[in-house]
Amino acid sequence: MKGTTDAPGALAGLRVIDLTQMLAGPVCTQVLADHGAEVIKIESLAGDGIRTSGPFRPDDQLRAFGGYFQSVNRNKSSIAIDLKQAEGRALLERLVRDADVVVENFRTGVMERLGLGFEQLRESNPRLVYAAIRGFGDPRSGESPYAHWPAYDVVAQAMGGIMSITGTAEGGPTKIGPGIGDIVPGLMLGIGILAAVHHAQRTGRGQFVDVAMADSVLALCERIVYQQSYEGRTPGPEGNRHPLLCPFGLFEATDGWVAVACPDEKLWGQLARIIGRPEMVDDPRYATNPARVDHAADVIAAVEAFTRRHSKAELARQLGGVTPFGPVYTARDIFDDPHFAKREMLVEVEHPGCSTPVRIAGVPIKLSETPGGIHRRAPLLGEHTDAVLHGLGLGPEEVAQLRAQRVVA
Repeated sequence: MKGTTDAPGALAGLRVIDLTQMLAGPVCTQVLADHGAEVIKIESLAGDGIRTSGPFRPDDQLRAFGGYFQSVNRNKSSIAIDLKQAEGRALLERLVRDADVVVENFRTGVMERLGLGFEQLRESNPRLVYAAIRGFGDPRSGESPYAHWPAYDVVAQAMGGIMSITGTAEGGPTKIGPGIGDIVPGLMLGIGILAAVHHAQRTGRGQFVDVAMADSVLALCERIVYQQSYEGRTPGPEGNRHPLLCPFGLFEATDGWVAVACPDEKLWGQLARIIGRPEMVDDPRYATNPARVDHAADVIAAVEAFTRRHSKAELARQLGGVTPFGPVYTARDIFDDPHFAKREMLVEVEHPGCSTPVRIAGVPIKLSETPGGIHRRAPLLGEHTDAVLHGLGLGPEEVAQLRAQRVVA
């Protein structure tokens, strides 16, 4: 499998019990798994709901899961347990006794009603780090008036503020394409988990790690907070420009769009000369970034008059390596660009039921001594149930009995 490594990873030896589903939680645990953590994904007997979400390859004869599930559940083991049965809950408690981390993204109170909340689980494992992602956080950290509201990516994007500055005034608020309302909280929870694990290793004491999806999007939009606080101004849609830097945004080419960013004077001087407007360098209306922001329409018009005469490839030859520049890529462009191949950001993995491998996004965090990697595809539902239960000391007959009782699958 390309893009993999036999190195154990920086998090080798860390055991994570993963009770998450959908996107936010699985992204968090996948980052840990990519860097060597043992991640045991606990699923219901029906499995994580995104297993059936697709997309599916035309040659997929099995349809055990689609691209969505494959993309955020690699490097994990899967065990299916019915936590509504006492025997299932007992199995989870046994798994947690030897674990370092539990991660879940259920609605507030679900785990407590099962008798599997942080306070219950830490009794048998005082060093346990218990991490949760919820739409509006956990009451343990401050009870939001929306604590019991269910939430998805689009809700977090709406209430976290990012939609209010995305798009144009004429078009109204705009959702960001990828699920940043899930992915950003997942990454933040990963940082919180590592901080808490470090503390537990030093002190022997675990703790509760709480990340709210809405809070995470707000943190991502930190600029609107200081604009409101410092200026008393409520920022609105910014389109493809920047309210504080110029030129800084998207510009039209003959065959698409390119990004150009020249906020400081040296970069602006280089760009002005390339576009044939050297007189703008010393003009006080354009000589500094604040002045250019005040006269943004003139600057943008000058830059775009140049970019509109050239293709993206031509602009890359003239601006690439000199001015902060990049063409706006589609997924097909990304697949064709040698940068992403050299950086192992498009990695082939096996897909059950398919005759040829598929490609998924690779590991963006590069470590020189303990590199992460994609060691194995996403698991089939309950693919590792027997192995995990045998690891708890259960014999084949006991596992068969639990399977017959529909406690596990």
